[in-house]
Amino acid sequence: MRYGVLQLSEKRVFITGIAGFLGSHIAERCLAEGYRVSGCDNLKGGYLDNVSSGAAFHQIDCNDFAPLAALMKEVDIVYHCAATAYEGLSVFSPHMVTQNVVTATSGIVSAAAAGGVKRFVLCSSMARYGTNKVPFTEDMVPAPQDPYGIAKWCAERLLANIAEIHGMEWVVAVPHNIIGPRQRYDDPYRNVAAIFINLILQGRQPYIYGGGNQKRCFSFVSDVVDPLLRMATDDRCVHEVINIGPDDEFVTINELAATIARLLDFDLQPNRIDSRPQEVFFANCCADKARRLLDYEPKVKLEEGLAVMIDWIKSRGPRPFLHNVELEIDGPLAPKTWSKKLL
Repeated sequence: MRYGVLQLSEKRVFITGIAGFLGSHIAERCLAEGYRVSGCDNLKGGYLDNVSSGAAFHQIDCNDFAPLAALMKEVDIVYHCAATAYEGLSVFSPHMVTQNVVTATSGIVSAAAAGGVKRFVLCSSMARYGTNKVPFTEDMVPAPQDPYGIAKWCAERLLANIAEIHGMEWVVAVPHNIIGPRQRYDDPYRNVAAIFINLILQGRQPYIYGGGNQKRCFSFVSDVVDPLLRMATDDRCVHEVINIGPDDEFVTINELAATIARLLDFDLQPNRIDSRPQEVFFANCCADKARRLLDYEPKVKLEEGLAVMIDWIKSRGPRPFLHNVELEIDGPLAPKTWSKKLL
């Protein structure tokens, strides 16, 4: 079925965070579709070997306006994936997270508008919904309860305001809890499935915050990339906020750990540690809008996706965790996994 599409003369795509997990997968798919792909990354959160060989890579931070503005003159579509996606850590390092979400978004959006970009796709976060009742729907008033969620919501409003003033089409994607190969697994501050796998491959027990009954849905990366590609061209997506992620397989963190342990034939006896402040207990999104606009239907079940992720991490080998982010507020509420570098 064909829909109204954005007419692109040369299909030139620019991806922020192109060395990161999601950005690298988007780049790979865009290249396969015949797009001319370029992108930037400051390499603080990604791996250089994630970058596809056919993409033009620029080691630029999204806060570096001048070089970004020059690059935008040759671009039709921007995917803004770059962010310090540290929701839990944002409670203790809010300045760093705000700089790399809000200020960085203002930089790339302004550069895109100045360069004449036709459409801008922003990857937001389920953290925007915060304390709303599950399942989260796009018509809910955002109620973020941590600095990261607040920053993502602010980034969305900046995009809509700047883009509408200057005639640039925009779409907000809300992917959530993505898993799969190329995800940072030596990062102790995010990516719970990757952290569990890396620890278990080292023969170490994972750490679980609180009772472990927090519930999430997890998205395999290919199931996220497919609808993101449609968002870049389908006219029905313009000025829309769209959740991308499964709304079935709503599992607890305890169940996630148990599944990974079973796949790795590991005797699970997790370390229990205090709950993290401001953590949302139940978080999952309704995917009905994505089904309606994008024919969205996830194909990869959680266990299958975890198995693929395990094989990829095994192929690279377990790694020590890099505690390379300093806590700005290292008080009594800071999780000991971070303040004491337990991982």
